[in-house]
Amino acid sequence: MANPQDKRPQNQQGSTRIVAGQSAKPSRPLGLKIGIAAALLALVGGGAAVASAVNSGSTAPAAEVAPAGNPAAELKLGYFGNVTHAPALVGVSKGFIAGELGSTKLSTQVFNAGPAAIEALNAGAIDATYIGPNPAINSFVKSQGESVNIIAGAAAGGAQLVVKPEINSAADLKGKTLASPQLGGTQDVALRAWLASQGYKTNVDGSGDVAINPTENAQTLKLFQDGKLDGAWLPEPWASRLVLTAGAKVLVDEKDLWDGSLSGKPGEFPTTILIVNQKFAADHPDTVKALLKGHVKSVEWLNAAPAGEKATTINAALKEAAGAELKADVIDRSLKNIVFTVDPLAGTYQKLLADGVTAGTTKQADINGIFDLRALNSVSGEKTSAAGLGKE
Repeated sequence: MANPQDKRPQNQQGSTRIVAGQSAKPSRPLGLKIGIAAALLALVGGGAAVASAVNSGSTAPAAEVAPAGNPAAELKLGYFGNVTHAPALVGVSKGFIAGELGSTKLSTQVFNAGPAAIEALNAGAIDATYIGPNPAINSFVKSQGESVNIIAGAAAGGAQLVVKPEINSAADLKGKTLASPQLGGTQDVALRAWLASQGYKTNVDGSGDVAINPTENAQTLKLFQDGKLDGAWLPEPWASRLVLTAGAKVLVDEKDLWDGSLSGKPGEFPTTILIVNQKFAADHPDTVKALLKGHVKSVEWLNAAPAGEKATTINAALKEAAGAELKADVIDRSLKNIVFTVDPLAGTYQKLLADGVTAGTTKQADINGIFDLRALNSVSGEKTSAAGLGKE
């Protein structure tokens, strides 16, 4: 779907929407093995397919057109059309990021789920992206610490397991089919880890005590409405959409699983973070600092704006990024479940890694060095902790 052009900053290139698993059949429950195989390939593959899709019509990577140490000629930024990515939505739509970048051209890509964005980042098709923590951890582990760095937090909270009304407890899930946005994504890992804590076995091929069907979010809504899914672990606004428009109910609010012992902030868990390709950051530190200045401005605006103005601004940006606005009750419920923060809650990452190992989507590894918060702390004037897992 083409996006309107009239409200973009002048130095922003048109956004392209990249949907994970575009080649999969729409009726994914009937072609589960095909969908899972495609997702698994996206999780472990080299990124060529996405790189080709994202690079069509793009200029050469910034590192090739500007000397190392100088501002990049272009910053290619990824994010999702989700309320949990509001710092990106607002930062792009209100010009906070483009304004800080100055002469550096901002171009954007809109993704559906984390593994596809990581694939593009590792292929050089984008330079930085807003993303969930687990795909970032997986990339860091697979590259032996050489692919990406987490440079800031963006949003905490805003993920729930929503199910059919007749499901009242974990005991009712045996033999059921649930969805997550993409294999290896943050909600996918959370779902698999939680099911394991309830005594269930799941497998990345969709087999096990509970079938998990990685599915694009909009398709999840339709499949749930058609009775082909029993529930899904989703980020906002999709959890709210299933509750308010499809009759789902909340079985697990993920905030209840985080008591604050790891982060000092009860009920908060990282949902969206900002990461950068390590080579791009090394070549263009001033560009990364400019990106962070715009990001900090966006988070500050989200935390200061009146509720009505915040909802209206995010909704307009969602229409630009994803092609449609949200109903007022959906966006209001979504925003009540999210905390916007530049703190990536680094103390939670060893547990997130352990959850990925439990889920079968990553390997046990040393993630020391995954954070580089020096530029964030310089820009914000605060001391955000890397919890011993990197530079601050």
